[in-house]
Amino acid sequence: MAHPKRRQSKTRTAKRRSHDHATAPTLALCPNCGAWHVYHTVCGECGYYRGKIAIRMEE
Repeated sequence: MAHPKRRQSKTRTAKRRSHDHATAPTLALCPNCGAWHVYHTVCGECGYYRGKIAIRMEE
């Protein structure tokens, strides 16, 4: 295997890792109940997804 001849500087390592941060999930408003939920997922409040009931919630 290849080995580096010189040590990589802290600045160069930080530049490479600058894009490795976590991103917040995209949120959307539920058209049925108006609650915020993660995009492309079932609403946790009412159980609807894309205008149809996906999970029957206990009331």
